[in-house]
Amino acid sequence: MRKDTNPMVSKVKSCVLTGIDGCVVEVEADISNGIPAFDIVGLGDTAVRESRERVRAAIKNSGLEFPVRRITINLAPANLRKVGSVYDAAIAVGIMAAAGAITASEPDNFMFLGELSLDGGIKPVNGILSMVCCARNNRIKNVFVPAENANEAAVVKEINVLPVRTLLEIIAHLNGQHLITPHTVDISDIFRQNTPSSVDFSDVRGQAHAKRALEIAACGAHNLLMVGTPGSGKTMLAKRLPTILPQMTFEEALELTKIYSVSGLLPYKNSLIPSRPFRNPHHTISDTSLVGGGRHIRPGEVSLAHYGVLFLDEFPEFGMEAVEALRQPLEDGEICITKANNSVTYPARTTLICAANPCKCGYYLDSSQKCSCTPRVLKQYLGKFSRPILDRIDIHAEVKPVRYQDIEKKGEEETSGAIRERVNRTRKIQLERYVGMGIYSNAELPPALIREYCRLDRTTASLLRRAFEKLGLSARAYDRILKVARTIADMDGSDSIKSRHVAEAIQYRSFDRAGNRG
Repeated sequence: MRKDTNPMVSKVKSCVLTGIDGCVVEVEADISNGIPAFDIVGLGDTAVRESRERVRAAIKNSGLEFPVRRITINLAPANLRKVGSVYDAAIAVGIMAAAGAITASEPDNFMFLGELSLDGGIKPVNGILSMVCCARNNRIKNVFVPAENANEAAVVKEINVLPVRTLLEIIAHLNGQHLITPHTVDISDIFRQNTPSSVDFSDVRGQAHAKRALEIAACGAHNLLMVGTPGSGKTMLAKRLPTILPQMTFEEALELTKIYSVSGLLPYKNSLIPSRPFRNPHHTISDTSLVGGGRHIRPGEVSLAHYGVLFLDEFPEFGMEAVEALRQPLEDGEICITKANNSVTYPARTTLICAANPCKCGYYLDSSQKCSCTPRVLKQYLGKFSRPILDRIDIHAEVKPVRYQDIEKKGEEETSGAIRERVNRTRKIQLERYVGMGIYSNAELPPALIREYCRLDRTTASLLRRAFEKLGLSARAYDRILKVARTIADMDGSDSIKSRHVAEAIQYRSFDRAGNRG
């Protein structure tokens, strides 16, 4: 703890979250003469103000002497809002240091995180991973964390993660009475122990067209809309998409785990999320829950699906406000949320998969059953497919009803593992092409680079021009076709985009072909 010239002032470090990133907070403790009082300043919320009673009781019940003097705690920087109980441990240590009960030889190399219980215990808190990353970025070598958060914190290298269960353990370590052994985890073992998925593409009979569309979506990280009659297998197909996506890298897993940690969705004692998420919110979800926000801004489903799949089943039944709120994250790969004086940006690089019936009754595309929808009802239903959202969905695929002969067909269907090998091979091509550019898939190509990496010969360009004029495509839909064609060419092992690649990409604009532009 750093002591100023005044022996009754100490400074220790804690951390505040801004989105999924941390910012160092300096907890200044001043003990002075005057009427006994205990004040906390620095733009703290209710939980921060209530820490006075938790800290007072924790110190006393730990057998330590609480200073009966005027105590002022400042959480700097004072213009940054502090939320939660993570500062309890730092406040208690700061008071003990100002009272002369703690001496430490390296004051700038400690960060204190954790909520105090009234008996002096240290309780786990959300967002530990982001805070420990913040400590590393600020060259703070030692971080005290609640024991239940130790596995999560230990995935950050170059940091001594010191797990503690009581306030007394912190003080004993700082005074050199009982040193705590830093906690470590084996990251490679975490990925090895990742539980295989219980679903596989071999479970799906038939549906070759839909499987092809899903494979293209996986190869290029493209958004996909599946339209088909009830029971045709849209949900079954969507749930199997994560099984063919490339395995997560450590950097991806780290960023995803940060999101779940700050959301309070990472189980305590867990260290890392090694598998790609699959989020399937109900259609009654609000726009705030879908994209994030709230009184204390938290990530929404689109961020919880980061590097994975966001599946919107019964897509037309979702509220218009919720669906339209997806425009920015689908375009930018992140969502910026502003509330009063607070602005937070969360990553949202997800693959959006939507499933919908073709009409209200569900049988508009079924040749075996007659659609009972009137033209007016059909128009109203299709009008729920917003044109701006459809333009941001690269692939539109029709899912036909499964035929009896497909169900009874003998022989094995292709497994997810076999498809995944092709996906990995295609993704590798893209990673090598865009190395050093911060682009990891064709879907992320910005307009400025589309012309460079999606060049067409004269014949192919003529084909696309005719499709553009006939279908009345928007400029955004034009770019999406080029990106999908680039992915199909990569799957084909072709350096250049051929007419057949563009022709297939155009086929995946079924709603444009049908003129359904609500």
